[in-house]
Amino acid sequence: MTSTHIASAKRTLELEIKGLEALAASLGPSFEAAVERLSRLKGRVIVTGMGKSGHVGRKIAATLASTGTPAQFVHPGEASHGDLGMVTPDDAVIALSWGGESTELHDILVYAKRFAIPLIAVTSNGASTLGEAADIVLELPRAQEACAIGMAPTTSTTMQLALGDALAVALMEVKGFAADDYKIFHPGGKLGAMLQHVRDLMHKGEALPLAQAGTGMSGAIIEMTQKRLGCLGVVDAGGKLTGLITDGDLRRHMGEDILEKSVDDIMTRNPKVIDADMTAAEALNRLNENQITVFFVVDAQGRPVGLVHIHDFLRTGVA
Repeated sequence: MTSTHIASAKRTLELEIKGLEALAASLGPSFEAAVERLSRLKGRVIVTGMGKSGHVGRKIAATLASTGTPAQFVHPGEASHGDLGMVTPDDAVIALSWGGESTELHDILVYAKRFAIPLIAVTSNGASTLGEAADIVLELPRAQEACAIGMAPTTSTTMQLALGDALAVALMEVKGFAADDYKIFHPGGKLGAMLQHVRDLMHKGEALPLAQAGTGMSGAIIEMTQKRLGCLGVVDAGGKLTGLITDGDLRRHMGEDILEKSVDDIMTRNPKVIDADMTAAEALNRLNENQITVFFVVDAQGRPVGLVHIHDFLRTGVA
C-alpha cells in the first residue's frame, strides 16, 4: 500500500471519528426518551430502512435481539406487500433514513400512525417527512461524508450504526442483561464456549487425582498415573485442599530417594484455586496470568470438587 492510500484511509477514519464525536455531543432528552420507551415494550423493536440505511438497520436489529431486546428487521418494500402483518400494536418502530424522505417508508409510517405504534426516527433532518411523523426523533448531526465526492454513505452510516449500538447497550443496562443472559443467545462458536462456566468443563468425582496428607510418593505417583491429568491434589483430614503436585514437581524432585518421601515433602502448599461459577474465559485468563496449566476447583469450605486443565479449554474451543 502506498503512502497515498494510507493518507486516504486516515482521512476517511478522521472524518468518521469527527462524525462520532459530533453524534456523542448531540445526545440529549430524545435519546433518553427512546431508551425509556423501548425498555417498556411488550412486543418487539421493528427496525426498517431503505438502501444503506436498511443494511445498517439489519445489524441494529440483530444487535438488539442478541442483547435482550427482541427485535426484527422489516424491509419497507416488503412491508407494503404483506409484511406489515409482522408489526403489532405492542411493538415500536425504529425507522432509519438520512434525509428522512425515503418514499419506500411511507406505508409503514402510515401504518404506525394508524395503530398508535411508537415511531422513533433516526435521521439528519428532523423537519423531514419521517421526522414530522415520528414520536421521537434521534437527529444525527450533518457530518461530512468521507468519500471524495462527499455523497457515498460513509460517515452517515457509521453514525447510524454507532447510535444503534448506543441504544442496545443502554437497554442492556436498564434491563440488567448479564453474561449468563448473553450466553443463552450465543451458545455456538468460540463466544459460546468462552461463556461456559467452569462447572461445565471440569473433571469431577472419581476422575479427580487426590491423596491424603502424609501419603507416600509411591502411592501418589500411582494415583497421578491412573488419573492421567498431570497433577495430584493433597487434602487434609477434613477434605480441604492443602497442596498440589504436578508432573513438573516430580521432575524437579526426581532422585533415588523420591519414593521414600511423602506428598508433604513435594507439594506446593496453598495452591491457586477457582470456583465452579467462574466463566471459562475468566478461568483461562487466570491460567495465563499465573503461567500454570491446571486449577483445582473448590467449594466454599476449600474442598476440591473439580479440576480444569489447559487441555479442557483447547478441547472445547475456549483457547
